[in-house]
Amino acid sequence: MNGLVIYEFPLNERIRTLIRLEQLFSQIEHFAQGTSEWDSRAAVGGLLDIVTIFSRSDVRSELLKELERHHQVLARLARNQSTDQEKLQQFVDRIESLSQQIRGINGKLGTQLLDCGLFKSILQRSSIPGGTCCFDLPGYHYWLQQPASHRREDISFWTEPFLPVQKGVDFILNTIRHSNLPSEESAQAGFFQQNLDRSLPFQMIRIGVDSQLPYYAEISGGKHRFTIRFMEPEFLEKAKQANADIPFQLTRCLF
Repeated sequence: MNGLVIYEFPLNERIRTLIRLEQLFSQIEHFAQGTSEWDSRAAVGGLLDIVTIFSRSDVRSELLKELERHHQVLARLARNQSTDQEKLQQFVDRIESLSQQIRGINGKLGTQLLDCGLFKSILQRSSIPGGTCCFDLPGYHYWLQQPASHRREDISFWTEPFLPVQKGVDFILNTIRHSNLPSEESAQAGFFQQNLDRSLPFQMIRIGVDSQLPYYAEISGGKHRFTIRFMEPEFLEKAKQANADIPFQLTRCLF
């Protein structure tokens, strides 16, 4: 295969939340380095979404549970004499360090941003389409006209309390993604379905599709079974399932 386009599908709500947070942290990191007003708007928009996620779920608790689950898996692996004990201990030390950092977070994450009058006003207007125009939020407009270095410092200050969470998210997802090797599969007439072993803790499905193929993977399912449909992109009409047999790589990620 040539370069692959990777599609991921989380198999439980916890991993779904972590992938969303990962994307938002990446968005903030990318746009925070830009110099234009629109870069800063995109970075602040990502931060607003993160605050919303934290207001709706106890992300810190979910992260600690997931790190503890990884710790238990590693404890079982440690009993296997063929396991690289030195590398295993490095993973255990990393988990314990991340858990300690996350437990050390004071108060509920996200609430500290509401103490910032500027950020609070942006949050209040962000639910209105176009609600952050210059006439809606002149204070925000003023901030956006400040030097890029000034805006980067503010964004860094706002995101700093989330750094332990970001490190935890990155570690967990990276470990899950590399927990199994991909297999070569084929979707007959663009369709593939498979049951998952209920005795194994699968967390995510990853699909790799040759970037030269004119199809994308649409994945659905849960912890016991998943379905993949390869679709022909249609921008003016409803997308159609492919008629051809589509080769792809499949990784059933667990850990």
